[in-house]
Amino acid sequence: MTALEGIRVIDLGQFYFGPYCAMLMARLGADVIKVEAPDGDPYRRLPTATDDGTALQFELINSGKRLIRLDLKNPAGRDVLLRLVRTADILIQNLSPGAMDRFGLGYDTLQAENPRLIMASGTGYGSFGPYAGQSAMDMSIQARTAFMSTTGFDGGPPVRTGPSVVDFLGGTHLLAGVMAALYQREKSGKGQHVEVALQDAAITSLTSNIAGYVNSGGTMPERTGNRNGGLAVTPYNAYQTNDGWVALLCPTDAHWARLRELMQDPDADDQRYDTMAGRCAEMDAVDAIVERWTKTLSKNEIGECLGQSNIPAAPVLTLPELLEDPHVAKRQVLRRMHDEKGPWLTWGSPLVLSDSPLVEPTRPGPLGAHTQEVLTGDLGLSEADVSALRASGAI
Repeated sequence: MTALEGIRVIDLGQFYFGPYCAMLMARLGADVIKVEAPDGDPYRRLPTATDDGTALQFELINSGKRLIRLDLKNPAGRDVLLRLVRTADILIQNLSPGAMDRFGLGYDTLQAENPRLIMASGTGYGSFGPYAGQSAMDMSIQARTAFMSTTGFDGGPPVRTGPSVVDFLGGTHLLAGVMAALYQREKSGKGQHVEVALQDAAITSLTSNIAGYVNSGGTMPERTGNRNGGLAVTPYNAYQTNDGWVALLCPTDAHWARLRELMQDPDADDQRYDTMAGRCAEMDAVDAIVERWTKTLSKNEIGECLGQSNIPAAPVLTLPELLEDPHVAKRQVLRRMHDEKGPWLTWGSPLVLSDSPLVEPTRPGPLGAHTQEVLTGDLGLSEADVSALRASGAI
């Protein structure tokens, strides 16, 4: 039995935030129906198209869902969604601020149709506060949440993080809220409205940066490069090897003592470096000692050596190396699938439950691929009803 067997989810999300939350629920066994506007999710149409013309980003995030095409601006399309809501447990949406109310599909309306429904809303800044109602995307949240100000090197420009970390932080937080609401519904019998704001989900990851800035009285640089965000741990950096780079850190004095034994560098025996405070006061000198050693070895040799000594370290992989990494393959978080159309890529799931198998993902179909199936099979509409909806432009 899967963890979410029998749970139906309506996914009204776009881009990554809401759809990632819904994808995780699909992997846990929920029946996820993705509702797309007449022209489809915007990420269908990115230039990174697969053989069938759909962008790979869309396929990665939306595999394993049933896809229907529905015009919520059309009264008939709105009525179809309300019929779906009566059969659903969860509705996920991260549409532009106010869109659900403009469609006549606010939480009060949906709850009246189905008191057990859990509505999960992903927003940029939430439903209250000075920025409530403002549009937001991953990069704009990174800008307003000091991610960009704390990324990069001191004296350089602000830098966006490489991955879209904010959207995926938001998606996982939204999943946590939905799961809590499902648990409470088992006791109360009633659904509720779950809200996650991207800024709220992201800001807690600045814990080290904020602590360092406050404790230094505002003198610490905001951008610390590859060093610890609070400049409170040393060594903590990316160090050059003879074939690339390795990320290495010693979070305790015991880790430093083991590293010092491995390096066999007389300069590392300086008593000033015996404590974390002493090492942090001499970051440049400590980094120079460590890098003298790392430059003599390959990044994989260092990773193996430090792993045996239980010192946190890892080779800095390139994207091509990551895609071929044997651990990634074994964990199946990136799935290399094959169907009648040939090979394709999608995400597995980072959630591993011992007694609840994950559901195998299926390739997303074209826009509206399951519209007929959902309307006739799930909602019981007649062929004449479906034809009338199609004639009206609702589907």
